[in-house]
Amino acid sequence: MTDNTIKEIVKAVLVSADTGEFDAERSLDELEELADTAGVEVAARVTQKRPAQDSATVIGSGRLEQLAEEAKALDVNLIIFDCELTANQTRNIEKILDIRVIDRTTLILDIFAGRAITKEGRLQVELAQQKYRLPRLAGKGVELSRLGGGIGTRGPGESKLETDKRHIRRRIEALEAELKELERRRELHRARRKKDNVLSAAIVGYTNVGKSTLLNALTDAGVLAENKLFATLDITSRAIELPDGRSVLLIDTVGLIRRLPHNLVEAFKSTLEEAAAADIIINLIDISAEDGYEQAQVTSELLEELGCGAIPRIDVLNKCDLLPEAENIRCDERTVKISAKQKKGFDELLECIARNLPETSVRGKFVIPYDKTGIINTIRADGKILSEEYLPEGTLIDAIVDKKVLHMAESYRAN
Repeated sequence: MTDNTIKEIVKAVLVSADTGEFDAERSLDELEELADTAGVEVAARVTQKRPAQDSATVIGSGRLEQLAEEAKALDVNLIIFDCELTANQTRNIEKILDIRVIDRTTLILDIFAGRAITKEGRLQVELAQQKYRLPRLAGKGVELSRLGGGIGTRGPGESKLETDKRHIRRRIEALEAELKELERRRELHRARRKKDNVLSAAIVGYTNVGKSTLLNALTDAGVLAENKLFATLDITSRAIELPDGRSVLLIDTVGLIRRLPHNLVEAFKSTLEEAAAADIIINLIDISAEDGYEQAQVTSELLEELGCGAIPRIDVLNKCDLLPEAENIRCDERTVKISAKQKKGFDELLECIARNLPETSVRGKFVIPYDKTGIINTIRADGKILSEEYLPEGTLIDAIVDKKVLHMAESYRAN
């Protein structure tokens, strides 16, 4: 019972030890959504109140024996624990239940593995899987070493374990090296964008708040958008034009989730760092969700962890079509209400982005003498010419001029 894939699974029971550290029922709701995303049918949910998790079986051997009878009656073939299990806990629980057992992290990793499309996405998933496997392999060392025959001997069990551990460590090193190279290339792309004055806006938010739907609605990007957790894992970026004439690159990022295991945050940190390099952050919030405020808190905490505190941020309240009282919510300079699905509120959204984007350029009209046409070429290279008109005294341009070259055109500004 060591295979971590769940493609063949049909029915499962979800199990939680409620120690009061977090809202166990809400966490189980999310686990059920994760199970649905993975194609698992949830037959029942079990919550056991305890002062602390049992170190051997999480919910206690007595409750596990009851669960074994319940699972048999329900004809389930998988138990999913809403926590992270050690190798010993998994082995102890499976011994009592005689049913395959996985934990929350394994379920998320399975979803990630099935949904990562790009090379980087697949590498990140495998790295998280290998890092997750390593300590769990080590956890089997005592059991396997008994095959060796005694203290100090290197029997076949221990030898096999050490071989497996070395193989995983080598694979982790290889994956980290590949990801580092991809990260270096991405940093070069970011540097080129900055040099070319390409403004970027990162769409961040909890999983399933509508980030991909918004990107598709604004840009026809064609990104997979499903009503499931972690529908998209890979970065997609598309350019849009703002009301003031500036262009901005919209970047879709991986969704967040409460109690996301640390190794998964680490694995996808390079993807999330797109937010840290953005000129503005579009914080998308599902206003129709009961725990929308908590979801927004999870997002804010991770953004702070990534060092995004100084980056301009706007709050975009999505799914207003699902909340009748949304019309009573008042917005400010940094908040806007939309329905990405119905494409409502987009004019206000684009104006809000333009209003809060750092001003790296200025729009104006200039009459450039014909013997100074080089100025027009510089403005075109670093900015954008919106219109040109040829007058006797020179070329009248309506242009977005980068602040670095504004001094060249300032004296020719039209009245």
